[in-house]
Amino acid sequence: MPLGVEGIKEGRWALVDYGDVVAHVFTEGARAYYDLDGLWADAERTEIEETGA
Repeated sequence: MPLGVEGIKEGRWALVDYGDVVAHVFTEGARAYYDLDGLWADAERTEIEETGA
């Protein structure tokens, strides 16, 4: 269960806080506008294995 959720009512960008992991869920237009992929392009990548949960 998330510790917190913001932005659901606005419908363009939702932030879901799981403590150690924060998920950003965007509409396509908002994702292009904020370009978080570009902002973090040089960051170190970490592979996460699926747990099947």
